[in-house]
Parts: sequence; structure tokens; C-alpha cells
Amino acid sequence: MTLKVIIIEDEKHSRETLKSMLEEFCKDVKVIATANSVSEAVKVLSVYSPDVVFLDIELQSGLGFDVLTQIKNPNFEVIFTTAFEKYAIKAIKFSSLDYLLKPIDLSELQDAVEKARNRMDTNVYRQQIDTLMQSLSKENHRQEKICLATTAGMEFIAIEEIVLCKADGSYTSFVLRNENTLMVSKHLKEYENLLGDYQFMRVHNSYVINLNEVKKYVKSDGGYIIMSNDMHVSISPRKKDELMEAMKRL
Repeated sequence: MTLKVIIIEDEKHSRETLKSMLEEFCKDVKVIATANSVSEAVKVLSVYSPDVVFLDIELQSGLGFDVLTQIKNPNFEVIFTTAFEKYAIKAIKFSSLDYLLKPIDLSELQDAVEKARNRMDTNVYRQQIDTLMQSLSKENHRQEKICLATTAGMEFIAIEEIVLCKADGSYTSFVLRNENTLMVSKHLKEYENLLGDYQFMRVHNSYVINLNEVKKYVKSDGGYIIMSNDMHVSISPRKKDELMEAMKRL
């Protein structure tokens, strides 16, 4: 199936470069239109029905997110592009949406295109966009939910429901208050960075814990934590003082 693509990018060179990369190096892709501003993008999207939209986050006329707020019931995948890693990138990661940093790497572009081709699910996409827009609309940009891409599909989980995250090779297991466990094919480091602002802390090579779910600290056996679900979590010696200080601040 040929993917119909629209590029929304205010820099002519970046727009033409991305178009060339897509049509020359990505299989079965056709760029059906481009736009260089929020208003032009809204017009183009009202005329064409793309499968995938490459959306620059920072346009001269506003933010790429402004385009999404003006499109009712979008039925296309979005791949964000940006030259800057700001708070918006964290919000995008929470939503499990794709983004590419400029200058765009060809292999990353090809991977993003193939993921979009295989994943097209309008209902899930709308939930992902809703999660993203709710985060961006908050004055302090605090996220309430995280979207986890599991083998079964996308799971939208309230951050406060996470008891801990556990490393499992190149995967991460999320243990929830309801005793469910979700496995995601990303390293624990990814979630250490994402959840660090939400009273989560890495206390061991294998664990990132929700400090609000700590029930007890036990000094014996080298020191360990008992979580609200009675799981025992080891603490790295170099993390003990940091953990004690963090617990005092709760």
C-alpha cells in the first residue's frame, strides 16, 4: 500500500530535503502536499486525506500542535519533527508518538515510516493525541497519563497507578497498583528520565520506584524497601542517602 504523506514545515530547504528522502529512500511513499504555516496546514488537511503527516513542532506562525487543535477527528498518523529537545519532546514520549530530530537521520526516518504503516489505528491514535494535548494544555506541563506500547497494543496508564518499573534486559516491566504487569520494549533508562519529575527515583540498576508507594525501609541485609504491594526492592549503596533525602521531601 502506498502511504500518502503531507509535510508541514516552514523551512523550504528542510521541506524539500524531507520530501526527497521520503520519495527516494522510503518504499511506497508519495508526498501529496506540503504546507509552511498553521493556516495553510489546516487548509491542506481539509482538502487531502493523508495517511501520515510530518509535522514540524515550531513553525514561524505558531506551534505544530496548533494544527492538531483545529482538526476534528483526525484519521492520520503524525510524526513530529524538531530541531530542539524541549518539554514538548517529553510530552510526545509520554504519548508514545513518534518524533524525529533534525537533521533527520535516514534510518530513523525509514523506521518511523514503517512503524506508521504497520500501526495505523485511528482510535488509538486519537487517545495518544488526547494524552499529548492534555499535557501541553496544562500550565505547568504536568503529565497525568503515560501511553505504554506493549505487544498487545497501546495502554494508557495514570502515572500515580505505577508502583515501580523493573529492568528486564532491553525491556521494562511496569508493576501497577492493581497488580497487573505491563512489559514495554524500551530500556529502563528511558523511563527513569521520563518519570523523574513525578517523584520516581532509580534506586538500583534494575528498579525505578514511585516514592509515594514506599511502605517501609529496612536497614538489614544491606538495606531494602518494601513497596505498597509488598514487593521487596534492593537499594544500591550509593543511592541510600539520596533516597532518604527524597523521602523526607515527600
